[in-house]
Amino acid sequence: MPFARLAAATTPTCHIGLGLAAVGRPGYINLGRDEDLGQDRSVEALRTRTHELLDAAYAQGVRYFDAARSYGRSEEFLADWLGAHPEADDVVVGSKWGYTYTAGWSTDAERHEVKDHSLATYERQRAETDALLGDRLDLYQIHSVTPDSPALTDKDLHARLAEAAAQGLTVGFSTSGPAQADAIRAALAVTVDGEPLFRTVQSTYNALEASAGPALAEAHNAGLTVIVKEGMANGRLAGPHAPEALKAVADATGMGCDAVALAWILRRPWAGVVLSGAATVPQLVSNLHAPAVDLDEDQLARLDTLAEDPRAYWERRGELPWH
Repeated sequence: MPFARLAAATTPTCHIGLGLAAVGRPGYINLGRDEDLGQDRSVEALRTRTHELLDAAYAQGVRYFDAARSYGRSEEFLADWLGAHPEADDVVVGSKWGYTYTAGWSTDAERHEVKDHSLATYERQRAETDALLGDRLDLYQIHSVTPDSPALTDKDLHARLAEAAAQGLTVGFSTSGPAQADAIRAALAVTVDGEPLFRTVQSTYNALEASAGPALAEAHNAGLTVIVKEGMANGRLAGPHAPEALKAVADATGMGCDAVALAWILRRPWAGVVLSGAATVPQLVSNLHAPAVDLDEDQLARLDTLAEDPRAYWERRGELPWH
């Protein structure tokens, strides 16, 4: 499996990955985005920014890069970077299908993405991803599975995914919403010819939304690689917006709120890869301090108190504007 390459790594940042959701398209829901990106959101400006982030991440030992069909041109930007860096043959590349980007490179589109977990969408988007990433694609994930997703019950889709897995592609899924734990457990039960279909799970998990933790531990125990997304809660755990308890712990450690928030996740034994969603190189560098943050039991307990009701958390997330 490609993730064995990450498991064998010994660099301090081996458990940090770089997600491209914030830089593959001009609009996203992260707080502070106007300050991060400025006015120039052109294709070439974001291509350059993405390449700078990939350069910095690779130089600092990051070896997992995460894109998606719905992240604007993230796959294209990543493919360009990979083509320019043939020496980077040790990275693990993941992408996702199931959402179609519909914003037309605008920040004020009525709809930015459309969800469809059908076999037809898989076939179309797999061809689109292959045209860009080709044999550099290691992991293909169903994007944002929920308990009612047809991807959990579509036997024809499962058969096609199993064929891809037999040809060497790792098949995974991501989750979102207040019922992530239910979606994870349902996906763990999906088999083809008696064998589990999915080898990775990517879920939202952070100090504000920790409800998926027990299910992610079960997935890890079942042999799946766990990838954590939205560890910064779309910027709600970053310095200017962070809760007072997080700011106090950060002050005590001498690290940024972002590094502390990611360190809290890294303490979970099931967390295989924790994604940085940085939009700037300074943000990335600060995120990469997370493995060096030493949290004591009292500090961990204080951060544990930040957890919100999952439905309230996802309702708040759903109200964040695209900007």
